[in-house]
Amino acid sequence: MAGLREAAADRPRFAIVVPTWREADTIAACLAPLQRWRSRAEIVVADGGSDDATVALARPLADRVIVTARGRARQMNAGAAAARADILIFLHADTRLPPDALERIEAALAAGHHWGRFDVRLAPPHPLLHLVAFFMNLRSRLSGIATGDQAIFVRRRLFSAVGGYADLALMEDIDLSRRLKRVGPPACLRARVTTSARRWHRFGIGRTILLMWWLRLRFFLGDDPARLARCYRQGRFR
Repeated sequence: MAGLREAAADRPRFAIVVPTWREADTIAACLAPLQRWRSRAEIVVADGGSDDATVALARPLADRVIVTARGRARQMNAGAAAARADILIFLHADTRLPPDALERIEAALAAGHHWGRFDVRLAPPHPLLHLVAFFMNLRSRLSGIATGDQAIFVRRRLFSAVGGYADLALMEDIDLSRRLKRVGPPACLRARVTTSARRWHRFGIGRTILLMWWLRLRFFLGDDPARLARCYRQGRFR
């Protein structure tokens, strides 16, 4: 009995799960700010078989690095399974948490929420991207749907109860949100994570805005996520 109590006391409160694939250029910058929380949070990197230096660069900065089948949903599920903590935070490799992120999550959970997300800002700044972030945050607050860019956090028991992330090629975050909000609304934290605008610049900001709305509409109408993922990668509408 004493051993069980000691094991529970030794268990970290938070697990920050970072899915990666070919993130050699960004992984150190992602993990370095998390080191301040190593006494309270375990850092789990779930790599999808990168053929660059991602894994080697992540190992000194993480508690655990696992390599699993590629696919963000699969990787995040594997990372959650490898973690020991009761509170899971899913963090994209190009997203940075605010300095008081853990305190804000604790307060949200203490207030009765079981899951939530942060507001987002896009970097580098651009007038159009300010509007994009504003409407992302507003839409999320009104709909109760969170995106992966917003650093979704959830109690492990609830994550397991709803079945974790569905094995979808795209929109796995929206699908998870829809199942979580059946249990309760998210904590929509106004503190902002900062996420890279690289995907917005790849095909142009205007085109990407239209593409993301079109993909989301097609997803809600029941289109095949694998087909939508191909459209997303190629920046095309059909």
